[in-house]
Amino acid sequence: MHIQISSGLGVGPTELAAFDQSLVKAGVANYNLIYLSSVLPPNSNITEDGKPKLPDGNWGDRLYVVIAQKRVSQRNQEAWAGIGWMQDPKSGTGLLVEHEGHSENEVKADITNSLSALAKNRNMTFGKHQMHVVGSRCIDYPVCALVVAVYESTTWRANRHNHKLGKFKFKSLATSK
Repeated sequence: MHIQISSGLGVGPTELAAFDQSLVKAGVANYNLIYLSSVLPPNSNITEDGKPKLPDGNWGDRLYVVIAQKRVSQRNQEAWAGIGWMQDPKSGTGLLVEHEGHSENEVKADITNSLSALAKNRNMTFGKHQMHVVGSRCIDYPVCALVVAVYESTTWRANRHNHKLGKFKFKSLATSK
């Protein structure tokens, strides 16, 4: 499986607008993001292309990701986000971790410590630790730092076995006056 690491730094009139701009810059804004835990399937190939490459798929499709994002709105506060990973060189299996914080050193240390602990928890040895970390400082408007590991996209297909909801009766618990 090919997994692309991308990042974006956003600024906007609100933290949500800054987050959205970071999604645009990372190339994943027009998808419904489905957050994954941080396990790399066998034969995974991770790339950091520098420039975001739009994933396959269309507007509104599901996009499976591991994501780290930090939003701040206080003047002179920093937002840092990062993803770290380690892989077994033979099988390509591995683990990713995502961290956010107020300094580059904090995020890098958290990534390193988490990767070491995850390997120890599994009593396994993986390859060297790698990471992608980005950050920004709030000057006048809220900022967001975001790093995303993009797995794959899928369309919204109706499940043939569950699409006949018309046959079921539902009782509403909502009341109105």
